[in-house]
Amino acid sequence: MLTLDALEVLDAIDRRGSFAAAAAELHRVPSAVTYAIRRLEERLGVVLFDRTGQRAVLTPAGRVVLEQGRLLLEGAEALEATAQRLATGWEDGLAIAIDAVIAPDRLFGLIKEFDAAAPPVKLRLLQEVQDGSWDALLGGRADIVVGAIGDAPAGGYRSHALGEVDFLFVAAPTHPVAHEARPLAPEVIRRYRGIALADTARDRPVRTTGLQQGQNVLTVSRPEDKRLALEQGLGVGFMPAASVAASLARGSLIHLPVAQPRPSQTAWLAWKSRGLGKAGRWWVESLKAAGGLLAVDV
Repeated sequence: MLTLDALEVLDAIDRRGSFAAAAAELHRVPSAVTYAIRRLEERLGVVLFDRTGQRAVLTPAGRVVLEQGRLLLEGAEALEATAQRLATGWEDGLAIAIDAVIAPDRLFGLIKEFDAAAPPVKLRLLQEVQDGSWDALLGGRADIVVGAIGDAPAGGYRSHALGEVDFLFVAAPTHPVAHEARPLAPEVIRRYRGIALADTARDRPVRTTGLQQGQNVLTVSRPEDKRLALEQGLGVGFMPAASVAASLARGSLIHLPVAQPRPSQTAWLAWKSRGLGKAGRWWVESLKAAGGLLAVDV
């Protein structure tokens, strides 16, 4: 049977250049290293080293075995590190869902802080829209959600308010709606195509917000695509105020008062009631502390 011990011996010989040097590194007698390689050659049925010179040189077959063996050694080291993290309460991975009202790069600074404070933990950032954030948490796709808005579903999680999200009705200055009387009445808005974000919910009913009954609609998947579509004059719609602040400042979008504004909504930090390890708890506390910053940015 091929063993990790034999692969470690093979790797040491190749790196050190001789059986004797490998034996010294591994704190073994040279005869033990020679025996380990002979046993490995017998099991595999190949010659691993060309022994005609003074330096241990791998044969082509030996090189293939070593290259594949190093992958096994790396995998074993990663498995050992994972086991050690789990034994000390650190998760192997953590999934964080970010609602579309918050740009994912708002978490990049916290990722740097986390890297400095924790052992390696696989992080996965998911961007969700509308009920998709709650759906990701309750459906098990995410351990934590940041910026979830809308009516909070019941059970299975804890939550903390990050702040209020204000929405503005915007359009390109060249769009025909810009010439309509203000505040814009619902029947006026209905005449123009609305730009909407696709709800990412899988198990909860999909819904749309900010659209008029019977209004033509262009649905896109990313917040950035919605902003760009609005700037190109492809339609009209509501956007989080902070996400269009730069567009309003440079004049690529204009704010249009409407007769029926979209109410402000609370952005929530939410996490599983049970099962969070040290990594999850670090993120919850850090996101709570950064809540003011996140609330400003949303």
